[in-house]
Amino acid sequence: MIRMFLRKNKYLYGLAGVLTIFVILNACSYTSKTTKQMLARARNHPYDLIVVPGVPLENGKWSRVMKARIYWSKYLYDQGIAKNIMYSGSAVYTPYYEAEVMAMYAAALGIDTAHIFTETKAEHSTENIYYSYRKAVKLGFKNIALASDPFQTKMLDNYVRKYVHDKIGLIPMVLDTMRMIEPLMQDPEINYQQAAANNFIALPKRESFWKRFKGTRGGNVDITAYQ
Repeated sequence: MIRMFLRKNKYLYGLAGVLTIFVILNACSYTSKTTKQMLARARNHPYDLIVVPGVPLENGKWSRVMKARIYWSKYLYDQGIAKNIMYSGSAVYTPYYEAEVMAMYAAALGIDTAHIFTETKAEHSTENIYYSYRKAVKLGFKNIALASDPFQTKMLDNYVRKYVHDKIGLIPMVLDTMRMIEPLMQDPEINYQQAAANNFIALPKRESFWKRFKGTRGGNVDITAYQ
């Protein structure tokens, strides 16, 4: 009955869809209050290293999502909350290693390259945190946190606790802080061709939908990586 009514009233049907998406996104994300509380705890517990999941380079330019993640990592670094940063991401959907591109942007923004690390094996968010954590531990880092947008951080929360380490920190973006930073965001020039992958084949051409779906749930993780 409700579905039939909505079909006859396209405006309301579209509005219902928007509201449904809004409800789903809010259920899968942290509230503003929660992100501020998590940031406050992080200030009292500086991390040796934060992990920042990758974002594909689009047409030779960073997207707003990539820019936000890099600037969030820079904010945490400048505030002394993170002593080091590890950007994670292979060449997944475009022929450039996401981690290397993000590292170049971070360096161009003034982050000391001695404190920038990369992990270039991960092709899914779950792998971003799993591989980065393993590599960070191998490099000698002990206090490690995931730093990303509220949606991705919340989505990875259970996976982090169950499969990575129950003491790893979570520092989702505080959107109010990002709104203040955004007008100051620059677009530095980088030579992204240096991050090009040889013999690149996009993930959708290498894996079926179901294998990729399995990957998003951590099912394709190579447990022998970075041993």
